[in-house]
Amino acid sequence: MTAKRSDMPDASVLETHGKAGATALVKRAAAYIEARQESEADGPITLEELGRHCGLSPWHLQRQFKRVMGVSPRDYEESLRLARFKKGLRSGAGVAAATFDAGFGSSSRVYERAGAALGMTPASYASGGKGAAIRYALAPSPLGRVLVAATEKGLCRVEMGEDDAALIADLAEEFPRADSVRRDDRALGPYVTEILRRMAGKAPQADLPLDIRMTAFQRQVWAALTRIPVGETSTYGAVAAAIGQPKAARAVGNTCGRNPVAIAIPCHRVLRNDGAIGGYAWGSERKQALIRAESASLMTHGRVARKKRVTG
Repeated sequence: MTAKRSDMPDASVLETHGKAGATALVKRAAAYIEARQESEADGPITLEELGRHCGLSPWHLQRQFKRVMGVSPRDYEESLRLARFKKGLRSGAGVAAATFDAGFGSSSRVYERAGAALGMTPASYASGGKGAAIRYALAPSPLGRVLVAATEKGLCRVEMGEDDAALIADLAEEFPRADSVRRDDRALGPYVTEILRRMAGKAPQADLPLDIRMTAFQRQVWAALTRIPVGETSTYGAVAAAIGQPKAARAVGNTCGRNPVAIAIPCHRVLRNDGAIGGYAWGSERKQALIRAESASLMTHGRVARKKRVTG
């Protein structure tokens, strides 16, 4: 969708309706997108079409939609289509049928658009990871046991816990029909070493390729988290503002809670808006410990760097 200005009286519309009215107009636009998908109408919905339906120009509709919904109309439409596609796959429909029913139009388009969000091929997702070869490793850490799992593309799971059996069971539940889920500590050694290094508060030393499912909004949030420097923290509200969605602090918090690869995506660096530690999928005590470790490492690194400058 290309946002264009028009001669529609946006200022008077927004002045008349206020924020509450603008929110209602956006919800009307969202309902229109949903209805169009349910009616299986052909072709994508344009901003011009949505603007006419809501009485706003495409440019103002785009801006207000992102403010209220956290994503653009195009991304919202795509997320609905993906959800419909996933539902079709899980119900037992073949990839071709699910592709057609979701409105992707062609198999090449569904592999291009849905593949990244599914984190594996559509055929694999349809059968709980069937076709995927998943390897995992287990290791001790100061915060308990750590499970690191990966496909040939990259990390697909990083979890912390107290019991190996429970961690392995969670992995098997996530990918119930993978071709193989087997332990391979040697192959995943480099990944484990890097995860443990980061858990100790040290700066990243190696790249960690990821193979995870994500929506457009999750991609924005998780990318923002990786930009928070080691030893520093942010808040859900600040992250929301950083991605251009200042009203989406709650959605940012929910997205942090759904992070499937602990440490690799540093959601532990995000606090509540009041500065409180906030929730963490692997426990608030682990979150506090990770923040302390990074802070201590940063202070130590800073002292060493200052000493080198003085003695150098």
